[in-house]
Amino acid sequence: MFSKIRNAYAARKDTVAVPYSKIKMEIVKLLQKKEYIKDIARRGRKIKKTIEVTLFYRNNKPAIEGMNRVSKPSRRVYAHFKDMELIRKGQGMLIVSTPKGILCEKTSRKEKVGGEVIGKVW
Repeated sequence: MFSKIRNAYAARKDTVAVPYSKIKMEIVKLLQKKEYIKDIARRGRKIKKTIEVTLFYRNNKPAIEGMNRVSKPSRRVYAHFKDMELIRKGQGMLIVSTPKGILCEKTSRKEKVGGEVIGKVW
């Protein structure tokens, strides 16, 4: 999903469709809340569900300069809430999967909960 969104921004697309899953939907909702994405919509039924993401541009520049996946199936990365780093001096964010749901690193520190670091967005 990160690659599809990153490539859509590079190609100056308005929307991009990614396959649906609950965790992807929560990540996209977090990105929308932090104003990296303009709008989201769930399309399709049963097996053919997709998430349609409307990309957000600020002054004709992409809202997201880069996205990276941190924790992968081959190497899971976990972090304590005290050890979470700032991305681009606070301009970006870490996406963290915690027992309280998918949170950014600032909210995770506030809630005093750590978890698996899914990715970085800046």
